[in-house]
Amino acid sequence: MTVSLEDLPNIDREQFSPPSTEKVFAEQRSSHSPRILLLYGSLRERSFSRLAVEEAARLLEAMGAETRVFNPRGLPLADAEDASHPKVRELRELAEWSEGMVWCSPERHGAMTGIMKTQIDWIPLSIGGMRPTQGKTLAVMQVCGGSQSFNAVNQLRVLGRWMRMVTIPNQSSVPKAFMEFDDNDRMKPSPFYNRIVDVMEELVKFTLLIRGRSDYLTDRYSERVESAEAVSKRVNQRSI
Repeated sequence: MTVSLEDLPNIDREQFSPPSTEKVFAEQRSSHSPRILLLYGSLRERSFSRLAVEEAARLLEAMGAETRVFNPRGLPLADAEDASHPKVRELRELAEWSEGMVWCSPERHGAMTGIMKTQIDWIPLSIGGMRPTQGKTLAVMQVCGGSQSFNAVNQLRVLGRWMRMVTIPNQSSVPKAFMEFDDNDRMKPSPFYNRIVDVMEELVKFTLLIRGRSDYLTDRYSERVESAEAVSKRVNQRSI
């Protein structure tokens, strides 16, 4: 069935822009290493979410990515301090720098930790008209003290969607994490380690595919219409 704009009376014709292969792949490919920010959700001296993130960072570096791991120690609760706080500035600058992220939280009381949520809460949806997370890729992981669970990764997926991120399909949940790392704080060979390799491999693939095109991929008809209406109002006000 062929549908013309005549059949869509509610459409703003000036802002209607059907996607096409040419538009999606119009941007030139970036040549620099993918930039990945990794966040973990525990302040324990031997934090298994940190160890999992460090293992993930090694894998990402081996796959050609550039990584940064944010240390949440000293980060205040959301809104407890001004955004000029040094740890808040550090986190936000890293979020802007990144093209993809890894979030790894322990599961505590059936949910992600407060430390994990605080980090995400300090990253706003927009800063001065720029959205620091929109269109960036995200991989979610969790570590468990007992049997395998997916409560934390499921919550992280909800937050990733809320932050307008492209959350990859694969994920990692490591049960009884205290048994999965050796005395040198390196992850032992296991199917759980292999899954983290899978997740990082998928994250790099999606990041290479999406970066440079994220502005177009996240461009929305409703926002174009709203922006056009806002501009029209401003112009009309000035002419009064």
